[in-house]
Amino acid sequence: MKYLLLLAMTVSTALAAPKPNIIFIFTDDWGWGDLSCHGHPYIKTPNIDRLAKEGADFQRFTVASGVCSPSRAAVMTGHFPARYSIDGHFAWVPSNAKRNMPDWLSLDAPLLPKMLQEAGYATAHYGKWHLANNMIPDSPVPGEYGYDEYGAFNCAGEQMPWFEDSMHTVNFMEKSHKAGKPFFVNVWMHEPHTPFHTLPKYRWRFRDLPEADNIYASVLSHADDRVGEILDALDRMGIADNTLVVFSSDNGPARAVGEEPLRIKHDTATGSGYGIAAAKGVTGGRKGYKASLFEGGIGVPFLVRWPGKVEAGRIDDQSLISAVDLLPTFIELAGAKFPAGYEPDGVSQVEVLQGATMAKREKPLFWKMDNPAYPGSKGRPNHWVGYAVVDQNWKLVTDRVMKHFELYDIASDVQENVDLKEKHPEVLERLTKKLIDWQASLPDGPDSSTFSELRKDIKADQ
Repeated sequence: MKYLLLLAMTVSTALAAPKPNIIFIFTDDWGWGDLSCHGHPYIKTPNIDRLAKEGADFQRFTVASGVCSPSRAAVMTGHFPARYSIDGHFAWVPSNAKRNMPDWLSLDAPLLPKMLQEAGYATAHYGKWHLANNMIPDSPVPGEYGYDEYGAFNCAGEQMPWFEDSMHTVNFMEKSHKAGKPFFVNVWMHEPHTPFHTLPKYRWRFRDLPEADNIYASVLSHADDRVGEILDALDRMGIADNTLVVFSSDNGPARAVGEEPLRIKHDTATGSGYGIAAAKGVTGGRKGYKASLFEGGIGVPFLVRWPGKVEAGRIDDQSLISAVDLLPTFIELAGAKFPAGYEPDGVSQVEVLQGATMAKREKPLFWKMDNPAYPGSKGRPNHWVGYAVVDQNWKLVTDRVMKHFELYDIASDVQENVDLKEKHPEVLERLTKKLIDWQASLPDGPDSSTFSELRKDIKADQ
């Protein structure tokens, strides 16, 4: 009898527990080593470091692409972006058509914010979008994807100033909390993507550095301060203990190829700032940079704070977590449901967040990018990988014509230094077959429902 009473009280407490708020901070081109808590020699990120100190630092997280738009599509859908023919960034319509890409992420795709809306969440998106482009005026705006509120750039319509992400986020949190609703907020920051927008306050913080390093450090410091504004607001509202905060990046850091002069460039979405010569991001020793499918291009920071649920100060350098795992993880935490017939490519990582480790993946990961065939282009020796697969502790990479292969034990060799294909031909054969089977499951091209009206102009010109 006493046991039944205790069980009833436990179940009642669990049912009464409030749904956790979720804040997903997704930066743009932030390298794994671009954090002071990851040992950067001069960049200072005290607010983001606070997430690592008060939460967990998962050091083997990878995104679903080496560039922006596919990574974001994976977060939104829980699927590999190649399932939607999204292999590169969304550009203007002629470029998308030439690369056999859609002009936006399909509204018919399974969408994380819609699933959370159905579970009673207030949803918002602030910051970069890039699941279409501001040069495609008839593309759907973020509100059509399941966000109750949004302010964005790199989308159709008015472009939100890039620095207003934290301000709008705090306002939305306060309003949702006052209304008694759990909230989910995307904070998709511009930094440190080009152009680099600098302010005197932040330039002064790093005034002893050479100019390019000063510029790079200043924009990261500005982003770190805005993260701090969000964390301070959670403390002020008294809801930090019931809020999961995740910090990551859409891909690894950008770098110029060869010598580039430091000059101003203009972006139609965010305005004018310094160009690629000021890109000084580092990968923590990982091979390759942005647009590479080696770990320097897809291995990015992943910090998780949830007081009382995620162990403070934990460093997990074993668990192979992927961006396609975020949707099933957030859905489980929110008590939400998948749409009928939906099967994510990722798996829920709730147990890993709360202390388990996963050095071997039982569900494989796949990547596809339109990179030059091996050995790649001059000046970019690690940017030739067209396909990659991770299965358990193994990672296989090959070029787009599948003539050159390399095999790594990614669980023990994150820097991808030792090619093991000669020692393990059976693994090479097994992963190659998995890759070929996956390729056969992909569409030949995008659905026409994701085409802009501007494609008619292209046909008229031909």
